[in-house]
Amino acid sequence: MFVDALKRQNPQLIEAAVTLWRQGAILPDTYVIDVDQVLENGRKLLKTANDYGIELYLMTKQIGRNPTLARRLIELGYRGVVAVDFREAEILSEHQIPLCHVGHLVQIPDGLVEKMLRLHPDVMTVFSLEKARQISNVAQSIGMVQPVMIKMIADSDRLYPGQEAGFMLDDLESIVHQIQMMPGIKLTGLTHFPCLLWDDKQQSTLPTPNLQTLLATYNRLTNMGVGIQQLNAPSASSCSTLPLLAEYGITHTEPGHALTGTIPANHSGTEPERIAMVYITEVSHQFSGLSYCFGGGYYRRGHVSNGLVFSSSSTSSTFQTASVLPLDDSNIDYHIPLEGSYPVGSGVVMCFRTQIFVTRSDVALVSGIQTGRPVLDGIYTSQGMLKQGAFYG
Repeated sequence: MFVDALKRQNPQLIEAAVTLWRQGAILPDTYVIDVDQVLENGRKLLKTANDYGIELYLMTKQIGRNPTLARRLIELGYRGVVAVDFREAEILSEHQIPLCHVGHLVQIPDGLVEKMLRLHPDVMTVFSLEKARQISNVAQSIGMVQPVMIKMIADSDRLYPGQEAGFMLDDLESIVHQIQMMPGIKLTGLTHFPCLLWDDKQQSTLPTPNLQTLLATYNRLTNMGVGIQQLNAPSASSCSTLPLLAEYGITHTEPGHALTGTIPANHSGTEPERIAMVYITEVSHQFSGLSYCFGGGYYRRGHVSNGLVFSSSSTSSTFQTASVLPLDDSNIDYHIPLEGSYPVGSGVVMCFRTQIFVTRSDVALVSGIQTGRPVLDGIYTSQGMLKQGAFYG
């Protein structure tokens, strides 16, 4: 999906990934992240957000919940992260990464509510009165009041499979009244997802019906006299879309793919954020006229369409473009098929929209790429843990 943008915006990243693979410093099925470019993307996002009066919560699932990279970004001026599920909240909190927003796409389970409350997140999202009541009770027991957000749903809204959650907009008044009766929580915010999406036909990022529901909810609450401090509108957050969100009065959003430049709008390499992540693997074998790469990092919504195949020899710098064949829903991505026959052991670089946290891949953080002196800072699991073992020293 992003190979052309990669070649245009960050050919140095290709070179660094290939060199590390040829040296044996990284294995196939590794995402290589250009740390310096991620930080530069982060600076651009932060400046644009500050210019438009929007606060950004960092999203780390796309980069494998990596605490080292999150910490480096926080040093730029971000206050903390959004943990979209409780596993992410657990992992990042163990690394002392400040949690600003928890419970967004997945609620906090009973056994973690007190732990999360004691970390004092800016806000928790609740999807049910039962969860709101539990948070209120636990918060009361430890002597605090937790700010919460709710997500209201209209019939026309778009929800991804597996993410169906929220209160129905028709029940708003009743829901708010019941939440206001819970002394351990305070309703301070509204959220929805996805609020912006890329439109292939119009080649633009556009508001979804979800954003309209978010705004309609805010207006109704304002008329009810309920003060809302946070209007949180995640998805497709980037330097180009922050001005649009500001026009709608949005106060918070949560960039993820923009940090690595892998937003759909950047498929041609024209966005301010530059590509900062590649996937590298190698050809395992051929079968029935096709070549098969070692898998583990395939993401079925990634729209990967091609890769750059190259020799394992350090004397060759020639790349061949190979089509990546689609995998159906019955697959386990032990291997990723390529059209054509390529020598066993050939390297393959791909660049596509991914969510590292749902893969089995390694994550290699590399600094110094932009100055021509790449240094392998560390290799992590897809869940943000520093790897140990014979391959990595």
